[in-house]
Amino acid sequence: MQLLRDILDKQVVDREQVKIGKVDSLVAELRPGKPPRVIAIELGSIALARRLGSAPARWTAKLAARLSGKQQARPHRIAWNKVRDIGVDVEFDINVRRTRIFAWQDWLNEHVIGRIPGA
Repeated sequence: MQLLRDILDKQVVDREQVKIGKVDSLVAELRPGKPPRVIAIELGSIALARRLGSAPARWTAKLAARLSGKQQARPHRIAWNKVRDIGVDVEFDINVRRTRIFAWQDWLNEHVIGRIPGA
């Protein structure tokens, strides 16, 4: 398996097949005298912005912190040991509703979408 080719940008789903997002980056642990080991995936606009460089990553993190608070100024990270299956999607053994991954969407629904007549 070639991680970047086979994992990056794949759809991430939880144990109930709820779509969470796409794999935006991989987190590896560097160990002296041993090959690197993948420990997590990251998803979200901040992780995606990092792929464009440090300036876009900083700008995106500042914007996220300003709009949603400091806890949203980091990418969402899911431990690699939670992987259930890698196929068309990457399936994780988590319940997305017990995470903060959808916090921004929930806020938008409550404060913006919910106020639109007929929405």
